[in-house]
Amino acid sequence: MPTCNKSPLILLAALLLTLASENLCAQSTPEKYATSSVTMEVKKVSEHVYYVAGIPGIATDNEGFISNAGFVITDDGVVVFDSLGTPSLANKLVQKIKAITEQPIKKVVVSHFHADHIYGLQVFEELGAEIIAPYGAQKYIRSEAAASRLEERQFSLDPWVNENTHLVLPDTTVEKSTSFTMGGLTFSLNFMGKAHSDGDLTMLVEPDKVLFSGDIIFRERIPFVGSADSKKWLETLTRLETDGLNVLIPGHGPASTDPKNTISLTRRYLAHLRNVMAAGIEDFTPFDEVYANADWSEFEHLPAFAEGNRINAYQVYLSMEAELLEQ
Repeated sequence: MPTCNKSPLILLAALLLTLASENLCAQSTPEKYATSSVTMEVKKVSEHVYYVAGIPGIATDNEGFISNAGFVITDDGVVVFDSLGTPSLANKLVQKIKAITEQPIKKVVVSHFHADHIYGLQVFEELGAEIIAPYGAQKYIRSEAAASRLEERQFSLDPWVNENTHLVLPDTTVEKSTSFTMGGLTFSLNFMGKAHSDGDLTMLVEPDKVLFSGDIIFRERIPFVGSADSKKWLETLTRLETDGLNVLIPGHGPASTDPKNTISLTRRYLAHLRNVMAAGIEDFTPFDEVYANADWSEFEHLPAFAEGNRINAYQVYLSMEAELLEQ
């Protein structure tokens, strides 16, 4: 029987049809995470430690990139600290890590459960990393506040936070200070209790003497107080101020090679808030009057002062009233 060979024109047509079909499938399959256009620069601060610094702003500025995250490369894997404020940002961070090392990401330590630090956790969960968080995380995740905050961010940070973004429960909960070793490096997890949030955790990379503080320390801006236990927070900062560190990486702001001075700013701000509000409460002075008569000159030049100082002061006023009633 004669052999039937397909003509070059038929083969070319088949090839073009296949390519067109593949292109159509690619176009109809959306990316898992919306692409982030923000600039994310990785900075190395010691032999093993790197971090990325969020851009100062309110929570929905810069595609949600307002907080810091870091990572530590060991000979047996990578430890990440905090996961940023959107899955898109976390995915970008993962790509940055992969560009530096082939070591797998094995653990993610979460400083506290506020939106700008946790919405990226699902990306690390999918990689199989162990999620470690302070006691208090479950309380936040199951709260109405967490649900309403996520709903708000699905609107204000769409498409980077969307209907596929979800809260991630930790695999391991830390209720007291502890440590672990990976790749020959010792990591000290310091449980701070309810300070800035329902539960706060810091991580000290022992051989490098680098401290990841989370939001118990802000640099070059006033902190967000929210419903924090300002008394406990102040006590924590006073204790940290005496520790010997080479580098401090705060929850917001650039890393500091002068940790004592950096800790001092947040401590002085909280102490000033409490001193001013205490005097007003003792004299039964209404908040508006206390606030208007206070001297804010030491802090009013700092970023976020205009947006956050009055709110911070009011929260401290209310919490200190409650403290007085508990006595």
